[in-house]
Amino acid sequence: MKKNPETSFFDIIKQATEDLFIIWRNEMKRVVHDQGALIFFLLVPFLYPIIYAFIYTNETVREVPAVVVDESGSNLSREFVQKVDATPDVHVIGYCSDMEEARNALKERKAYGIIRLPDDFSRRINRTEQATVALYCDMSGLLYYKSMLVACTDASLEMNDEIIIERKPLTTEREEEITTQPLKYEYVTMFNPTNGFASFIIPAVLILIIQQTLLLGIGLINGSARERGLFHTHAIHGDVRGTLRLVAGKSLCYLMIYSVTALWLLIYLPRLFRLVQIPQGWDLLTFMIPFILASIFFAMTLSILVRQRETCMPLFVFTSLPLLFISGISWPGAAVPEGWRIVSWLFPSTFGINGFVRINSLGALLKDVQTEYIALWIQTGVYFLTACATYRYLMYDSRKKALAARKKEQEEQTSNITER
Repeated sequence: MKKNPETSFFDIIKQATEDLFIIWRNEMKRVVHDQGALIFFLLVPFLYPIIYAFIYTNETVREVPAVVVDESGSNLSREFVQKVDATPDVHVIGYCSDMEEARNALKERKAYGIIRLPDDFSRRINRTEQATVALYCDMSGLLYYKSMLVACTDASLEMNDEIIIERKPLTTEREEEITTQPLKYEYVTMFNPTNGFASFIIPAVLILIIQQTLLLGIGLINGSARERGLFHTHAIHGDVRGTLRLVAGKSLCYLMIYSVTALWLLIYLPRLFRLVQIPQGWDLLTFMIPFILASIFFAMTLSILVRQRETCMPLFVFTSLPLLFISGISWPGAAVPEGWRIVSWLFPSTFGINGFVRINSLGALLKDVQTEYIALWIQTGVYFLTACATYRYLMYDSRKKALAARKKEQEEQTSNITER
């Protein structure tokens, strides 16, 4: 059709708005009628973080079962064991006669640590010599090791103070305090007062859920359309020239859905489980807009890899754990190899996780996360262009295959008529 020269600018804007509304409405219908998309867009973001948070709801590991091999059998060795057992981190479940019996307890998972006090433990202390305590831990779970080490360290420090006071009797409590602790120190855990695993890892997981469910949901919708050869019908009247409007209309649908999803994930769920949350509301909202947009356009771009409905599952699900590691949260960013660090810049989750954790858990302002904020806007622009290129190719490819199928069908009909 030729353009009407009398068409005004406002008529063009009106037509574009109407087209956007039609595309948005059609995409919303597809999402509502697609059970798989609803699962990824609504059910997974709602239930998965609840399950994850429930698993780590206790934040820290307490009362780790441990066994003792007391070769000394003295009052001092029993006192040390009592002090360890009195801590909230370790629970002494019993004594073993030798190390072989203690190893069997670890193999059978009755205990996760062994405390061994040598036969010269009491004798060395009475001779004013340094005594040793051997600690063996099941390193298959690092939290077990942490609890065992903290408990034994605290017990040994407390016994050291008592021994010093007994051997150097002082007149006042102040003199005893100075003698046992000449340098006073305070251990303050900032931004994670419970030293909990949930407060540490769940904020990063919440951001990753947004990106990964978008990848799976959009991949599922596009894979289904490509599998049925109907992708070209997503545009208005099958017009393949309206790529910008198609991408904008579809992304508006996903943005509206994930505005609600993000509100649940990033605001209400941390409050429900009483996780660390000290963000400035406006800063958090402003930061999340480019992250959600970048994730949407990123998912739309990668949907070119999905040729069938089920393809998105093996393509994207396995990437969740590697993305969490290379983001620099669960594994120190300084220890991530340079090559993988550069690869991580391709994913919105890298900048989203680091920025969100700093705003939500550390109380940073938007100006403190300018690097991540600008990077997300750059990704939004780049992935919008790649999404337009992807959808233009998918529409042309789908239309080409549809015309070829129609032509083949017509040839078969003509051949049947000729034979008759």
